[in-house]
Amino acid sequence: MNINQKAVNALRILSADQVQKANSGHPGLPLGAAPIAYSLWANNMNHNPKNPNWKNRDRFVLSAGHGSSLLYSLLHMFGYGLSLDDLKSFRQFGSLTPGHPEYKHTAGVESTTGPLGAGVSTAVGMAMAEAHLAAKFNKDGYPIVDHYTYALTGDGCLMEGVAYEALSLAGTLKLDKFIVLYDSNKITIEGDTDLAFTEDVAARFEAFGYQVQVVEDGNDLEAIDAAIAKAKADKERPSLIICKTQIGYGCPAKVGKASAHGEPLGEDNIVELRKFLGWENQTAFEVDAEIYDHYKDLAEEGAKKEDAWKAMFAEYATKYPEEAKLWDEYFAKPDVTKIIDSEAYWAHENKAMATRAVSGDIINKLKDVYPNLVGGSADLAPSNKTEMKGQGFFSATDRSGRNIHFGVREMAMTAITNGIYLHGGLNPYCATFFVFSDFMKPMIRLSSLMGLPVTFVLTHDSIGVGEDGPTHEPIEQLAMLRSIPNLNVFRPADYTETAAAWASAIGSEATPTAIVLTRQNLPQLEGSSKEAFKGGYILAEAANKDKIDLIILASGSEVELAVGAKEELEKEGKSVRVVSVPCMDVFEAQSPEYIEEVLPSAVRTRLAVEAANPMPWYKYVGLDGDVVAMDTFGASAPAKILFEHFGFTVANVVEKAKALVK
Repeated sequence: MNINQKAVNALRILSADQVQKANSGHPGLPLGAAPIAYSLWANNMNHNPKNPNWKNRDRFVLSAGHGSSLLYSLLHMFGYGLSLDDLKSFRQFGSLTPGHPEYKHTAGVESTTGPLGAGVSTAVGMAMAEAHLAAKFNKDGYPIVDHYTYALTGDGCLMEGVAYEALSLAGTLKLDKFIVLYDSNKITIEGDTDLAFTEDVAARFEAFGYQVQVVEDGNDLEAIDAAIAKAKADKERPSLIICKTQIGYGCPAKVGKASAHGEPLGEDNIVELRKFLGWENQTAFEVDAEIYDHYKDLAEEGAKKEDAWKAMFAEYATKYPEEAKLWDEYFAKPDVTKIIDSEAYWAHENKAMATRAVSGDIINKLKDVYPNLVGGSADLAPSNKTEMKGQGFFSATDRSGRNIHFGVREMAMTAITNGIYLHGGLNPYCATFFVFSDFMKPMIRLSSLMGLPVTFVLTHDSIGVGEDGPTHEPIEQLAMLRSIPNLNVFRPADYTETAAAWASAIGSEATPTAIVLTRQNLPQLEGSSKEAFKGGYILAEAANKDKIDLIILASGSEVELAVGAKEELEKEGKSVRVVSVPCMDVFEAQSPEYIEEVLPSAVRTRLAVEAANPMPWYKYVGLDGDVVAMDTFGASAPAKILFEHFGFTVANVVEKAKALVK
């Protein structure tokens, strides 16, 4: 048995041993796909275990994240810092080897994966980022951005709609440095894929515009290497390499069976696996020194490739100092003081504006301050107001464009945006109508889980959508997004609050931001201020702040109603404070002293007003308060009629307030 085969079998054995010790996991994919992974990492992928963050490394995404033990085996053998003890702690609390790969948690993991289809969709964003940065920075003789993005997928990934959304766009964009390796073992949890998945995958990808190859024997390292080389040689198309494998390969009792997918092999079957593979060591997690030495040699080749890149970049920086300076700016944390301290950033006319239009104005201020800002919409840029003027559109013929046409692909758009950020060097945003955040939610959840400070622009935020009717009028979406940990959800009331929301998003280090915006015009509010940075603040103080009769809380378009109700109530001698709460998440992160200052616990008479599901407000109004909100779907009619019908008027807010104030 040659050293390459031993190296492949080491991945298989370590993966099976991890699952067996944890008594939990998915051994089938690692056993079948180990040759694909080895061929890629050993012979075709530029990476340096000594520096997992080398900017010009090839990216690898294990889209079939349930096969995580295979990735951990690779990281261990190549020397990424995972010890044998880490492998032995597979799926245990606090370990570096969780059940599915987690970004930032384990060195060498490029993206959190597990929800099928998400990984390959995210990888499309990485490939787009590579293409854009190459167009921006590469010079003749200095290809400082020149790497591939690989995704290892299985049958499950290719059944998910999000994958096909993203893969279709990759074909349209002709992302020639994007290569999908398909572990085609024709088995899912319930059995043979023919039960529910009989389409011609190759033909579908050909229709997308991919080069498609088939490796008939997924154990044939030379055939896999040749296919990857042919994929790289195609400078016009992304590639799909279908590798026909056997799930659970090497385990006679499990090979080709659904039972190999998601359960340990069992001690007796582990013995038979070792026998079949010719693996002499019978002790779990034991690998011969010659195999470790082989992987060490491979890792050193990767280090040499980075050294060569560094030497080239040093020459580049000498010859093109301005570009090198800009490169550092692209890959640095954005300096948010550039906008916070800028009068021009906050400047605006005192006229009514829809906050979606305000956001569009701000985006076009930001584009000149942050050259690595990129983004787009799910076919709604004219409505979302997200186009950066004069910046072109990223396409198959123009990689330099900063605007992106995502097409009608909300979930893929969000995954791709995650991938653009994960690649590094770019600060992305994406946009659609707020009601369609339902399509985005799984990928927004991953943004939050990974701690990616990307920005989601979500317009047409309420029944103010009007004539399009209840299908397009968000009701429960604010509650949904606010329930996601580590996501800042801003619903600003005017220009200043929208500017604060964007500044918060730009300055965020590890939290994504959703900015929820109106279709209809809103006035510029007296009292609106940069205090919006705190998520909640006193917009209009009570006539007698030492004896407050009522606190009215609101967000977005309803802040205007709260101010109007305050004015009416104070005519009757009531002392009313208006608190604008553009972002509950940020507000609740303030000090207890500040929260008490804004919402004194002694003032239990509180009324919240928001044209959405009332659920999130009860934690503020308590048992003695009330909420003016939506507990039904909307309707089709002009916005003004809908707001009146559903009680979003000053008169109704005053009536609800009087019922509280005794």
